Amino acid sequence: MQTLGEAARAVLLTPDPHDKRRAARALARAWRSGALDHRCDVAMPDQPAWPAKPDLLAPNRMPNRGKGGSERGRIALLHALAHIEFVAIDLAVDLVGRFGGAFPRAFVDDWIGVAADEAMHFALLDRRLRQLGSFYGEFPAHAGLWEAAQATSDDVLARLAIVPMVLEARGLDVTPPTIDRFRAAGDDTSAKILSRIYNDEIRHVTVGTAWFGRKCDEMGFNVVETWQSLVKSRFRGSLKPPFNDSARGEAGLTQDFYAVIAW
Repeated sequence: MQTLGEAARAVLLTPDPHDKRRAARALARAWRSGALDHRCDVAMPDQPAWPAKPDLLAPNRMPNRGKGGSERGRIALLHALAHIEFVAIDLAVDLVGRFGGAFPRAFVDDWIGVAADEAMHFALLDRRLRQLGSFYGEFPAHAGLWEAAQATSDDVLARLAIVPMVLEARGLDVTPPTIDRFRAAGDDTSAKILSRIYNDEIRHVTVGTAWFGRKCDEMGFNVVETWQSLVKSRFRGSLKPPFNDSARGEAGLTQDFYAVIAW
C-alpha cells in the first residue's frame, strides 16, 4: 500500500499545474477511501516542481496591476490570485506529507480537504482566465510565496502560525474589497468565484487556528503568546491593518492574537 508521505511527495513533484491540481484531488480521494497508509516515511522536497511559466519575480520587481479598474487589470489580478491558489496546493500537501504522520487522522482529514479546496480554487480561476482570453502563465508571478514553507519546514507550530493564521488570514482582509471592485466593474462571474474562495478561506483559517491551539495545549504553551513569538521570529513580512475582525473572529483568530503586534 502506498503511504501518505509517498503520495504527498508525488503531488509536490508534479510540475504541470493542471496535473498537480488533479493529483491533489486524487490524493484526497485515495486518503478518504482508505487507500493510503497513514505514514509519512519519505522526505518532502525543499522546493516543489513548478511549470516554466509564469516567470517568478521578487516582490519589488512585480509590475503594478493597478486597482483592477480596467479589464486588463482585473485579468492580471485574477492571474495573481490563481498563482496564490496554485502555490497553496503545495503548501497544504507539504503540511500533510511533512507533519501528518505525527498527528491523528483528523489532522490529515482537515488538511487533505484544504488541499482539495485549493486545487478547486485554482481550477475555477484558471477557467475564468481562459474565459477572459488569458491563461495561467501569461503574467509574471510573486516568487516569495513558498518562503513561508521553507522558513517553517522544521516546526509544525511555526507552519500553522504562519501559513493559515497569517497568510490565509490576510486573504480574509483583502478579498471582500476585491469582490466589491469586480462587482462594481460588472464582472459578477469573477465576484462569485472570489466569494466562494473567501468562504472556504474562513474554514481554512479555522482549521489552522484550531490545530495550532490543540498542539499548544498538548505542549503546555500559551496559545496567543506562542503565536505572537513565532510570527515575530519566523515571518518576514508585516501584519498591516485594516483587518477583517469579523471573519478572523469567526475563524477563531481573535484580536488578542494580532492587534498588539500589528505594524
